[in-house]
Amino acid sequence: MSSRSFWGNPVLIAWLIVWSGVVAAQAQLGSRDSKEWIERLESPERIAGLKIDEVISRLNLKPGMIVADIGAGTGVFSRPFARAVAPGGRVFAVDIDQGLLDYAAQRAQQENIEDLEPVLGKFDDPNLPIHAIDLVFFHDVLHHIEHRETYLKALATYIRPAGRIALIEMDEHAPQTPHRDQKELVLSRAQVDQWMAALGFHPVEEFDLFEGKKWFVIYQREVPPVQEEEMDMGM
Repeated sequence: MSSRSFWGNPVLIAWLIVWSGVVAAQAQLGSRDSKEWIERLESPERIAGLKIDEVISRLNLKPGMIVADIGAGTGVFSRPFARAVAPGGRVFAVDIDQGLLDYAAQRAQQENIEDLEPVLGKFDDPNLPIHAIDLVFFHDVLHHIEHRETYLKALATYIRPAGRIALIEMDEHAPQTPHRDQKELVLSRAQVDQWMAALGFHPVEEFDLFEGKKWFVIYQREVPPVQEEEMDMGM
C-alpha cells in the first residue's frame, strides 16, 4: 500500500489514532492494560498498605472542598475523599485511562457517592473543568508522568490561591524502593521541592507515615495577608 493510499483511508487513520493513544497510555502507566491495573489497584494487600484513613486525617478535608485526585486509577482514594468533602464538595478523579475512570465511576455509583466526577486527563495537563481546586493529591503518580515540570506548571493554574498540593512519593534512599533499577522513574525530594518552588509552592507540612519508604509532603503558596482576608470574606 502506498503512503498516499494509506493516508487517504479514513478507517486506517482512525485505527492508527486509537492504537497510538492506547500505546501511549500504557507507556505512561507502565505497560499494563486496564483490567490488569484494576486487579492490582483494588487488591486488598495493596489497599491495606496505602493507610488511607491515616492519610485522609492529615489532609484536613472539610465539607464543601474541591479535590483533584491525580492518577486516581480505580478511585481508592477518590471515594473516601468524596465522603470527606460531602456535603457540597466535589472530587475530580483524574486519569489518562478511560477504562480505569469507567470503573471508578461504576464503584462510586454502587456506593451511592454522588460528588465524584471522572476526568480524562492529558499527558501534560490534568484537563480539570474548573480553576478553583482546594487540594490536589498525588499518590505514587508523579514519577509516572514524563514531562513533570510541564504538568505541574499546567496544574498550578487550576489551584485557588490558598490551595494545596499533597504529594506521596517513593523515597529514593529506601533500600527496597520500587523502580530502583529504572532511574527515570525515581524522583528525589530535592527535585520536587525545586519544581514546586518555581511555581511558588513551598512545604508546609510533612508526615512520616510510611516508615521511610515514602515521603508525604503538603505544599502551599505563600498568600499575601490582604488576599487571605479577601478570600475569607468571600470576595
